[in-house]
Amino acid sequence: MTETIKAGVSGGGFIGEAHIEALRRIGVKVAGIAEADAALAREKADQLGIEKSYGCFEEMVHDSQIDSVHITSPNYLHYEQAKQALLCGKHVVCEKPLTLTSAQSAELAELAAQKNLVGAVSHNIRFYPLVQQARAMVQEGQLGHIFIIQGSYLQDWLLLDTDWNWRLEPELGGDMRAVADIGSHWLDLVTFICGKKVVEVFADFKTFLPVRKKPAKAVETYSGKLDAVQEYEKKEIKTEDYASILLHFEGGAKGVLTVSQVCAGRKNRLYFEISGSERSIGWDSQVPNEMWVGKRTGPNQCLLKDPSLAAEPVRSSISFPGGHNEGFPDTFKQLFRQFYAYIAQKDFSKVRNFPTFEDGYQALTMVEAVGRSARKGTWSKV
Repeated sequence: MTETIKAGVSGGGFIGEAHIEALRRIGVKVAGIAEADAALAREKADQLGIEKSYGCFEEMVHDSQIDSVHITSPNYLHYEQAKQALLCGKHVVCEKPLTLTSAQSAELAELAAQKNLVGAVSHNIRFYPLVQQARAMVQEGQLGHIFIIQGSYLQDWLLLDTDWNWRLEPELGGDMRAVADIGSHWLDLVTFICGKKVVEVFADFKTFLPVRKKPAKAVETYSGKLDAVQEYEKKEIKTEDYASILLHFEGGAKGVLTVSQVCAGRKNRLYFEISGSERSIGWDSQVPNEMWVGKRTGPNQCLLKDPSLAAEPVRSSISFPGGHNEGFPDTFKQLFRQFYAYIAQKDFSKVRNFPTFEDGYQALTMVEAVGRSARKGTWSKV
């Protein structure tokens, strides 16, 4: 049972706290937290009510009391930390991207299989109830033959030249930013919903703010812009603020994606619209409990999140009755519930209803193809 499992978390920032909250909601004990040094780890542990603190990741994964590890540290640490955890016999949930390269992700997926351990990637957006409903509608053939898959992922948290985050530094976040950070969520989501792989991409990038002001002191994600009196240094930016991507899917569907972290007023808006031969559906992550259903031969509909209206397989991903909204924190809860239920049943040959290391690998193959296309100005196969 989940209450006998003890989890350790690497990183206590914005996403780390989201993991901790969700774990507690499903009855998994958060037994320890690891940070960059012992003082910071103890401070975070005290803030979050966690018993053990570790001044380095290695100390946590060698603790025999820890059964699973949640990796919410900066991107460049994901590969080494996930590999260490697997070698120490721990199940792993890793934030995306799983690694900085698809080759590293393939290695981790193979290692997890060799060790008979379970690995998951935190593509949590899959677990909004109406996203699950969208997938069910596609699988049931309600949309007919899929023609067009389009949408965007827009944010404004890096709009100003005084906005700063470690993701802006390639050595910490990777060679791509907007596409790898949020575009990967959209790509994973629509391929999950439609069951169709992306086979070819054509991408165009733009860095609108080629120089930014890096503060002398660290700034946490979404914590706000640089204070006017704070010291800073000017830094050249080599990663994209914006991308537009044409997509070819298997089976002949076409698509287009816009990704940006500099769209004023768009706080964290993922939108998709899928058009088929019978009907269309559209969903906005900032209005997550409503889904638009478009029809040619009858009135359009607004489908509300309600377990009594959802397809049977979707109901296990809904915790509250209709009219009781579920949002971002609930997606982590549902993902982790699936992950830990899978571990508890101990038969790892069964189908996994959560995003796996293999899914993390597939996401990176798409992101890498986008990067190749942007550099060469040509279509690139995935």
